[in-house]
Amino acid sequence: MTVSTNGKYVRRPLIAGNWKMNMDHVQGITLLQKLAWTLDDNKHDYERVEVAVFPPFTDIRGVQTLIAGDDLEIVYGGQDLSPNDSGAYTGDISGQFLDRLGCTYVLVGHSERRTVHQESDELLRSKVDAAYRHGLVPVLCVGEGLEVRQAGTHVEHTLEQLRADLDGLDAEKAAELVVAYEPVWAIGTGEVAGPEDAQEMCAALRAEIEKLYDADTASKVRLLYGGSVKAANAASILRERDVDGVLVGGASLDAGEFANIVRFEHHLVTD
Repeated sequence: MTVSTNGKYVRRPLIAGNWKMNMDHVQGITLLQKLAWTLDDNKHDYERVEVAVFPPFTDIRGVQTLIAGDDLEIVYGGQDLSPNDSGAYTGDISGQFLDRLGCTYVLVGHSERRTVHQESDELLRSKVDAAYRHGLVPVLCVGEGLEVRQAGTHVEHTLEQLRADLDGLDAEKAAELVVAYEPVWAIGTGEVAGPEDAQEMCAALRAEIEKLYDADTASKVRLLYGGSVKAANAASILRERDVDGVLVGGASLDAGEFANIVRFEHHLVTD
């Protein structure tokens, strides 16, 4: 969420945990309870730093019930959605279903969907539309593989993805978007793009959004970094001007580690 203060937009940091295909519904509830307790013990201010989790589809109803029952301020989303709203699409999940389950966000184009499932930019563009049709905020994932990075064409490669996935999207919807930069070579490998790499790409993404729309729209879009994020490196990445949050994978499965990432501002003060 981006708010206006004295005519100036302030992008609230978003710390998002993608559980991927981990945690059954019982484990997921336990993990979320531990996270909520840890953040509560540390008096986390959700108005300053937003916290989101992306559980497997089978966990979402349990997550919804726990959050509603305990009045938690953590929000949640789906890991993917169908471009179709209903019909003979076995195994697909409609944005309508996610909306009815109270989801705020949905991931679109995660690197594993692009690579393992070979999802095209044309398909992802239709998923962006599907998300908006059902009141969901797309977290659009873009980024390059190792060969592209080594060739030095990573910026243009990533901007091409952005342009294709937003083609024809109006400025009002684009302003609500969250874009997550995922250097694919750094996901689950222990390799991390340095803060300067994250800033380089996020600055390029923001400049491209300004070119596609206008400066006002670009100032509202939140840009995340995702790729082997841990408590030890989150604060240094989040110091960068154009990095508005992180998309966390494996570290989000440890409540204490993820809570420390959420509390990155504490490390900014003490480092």
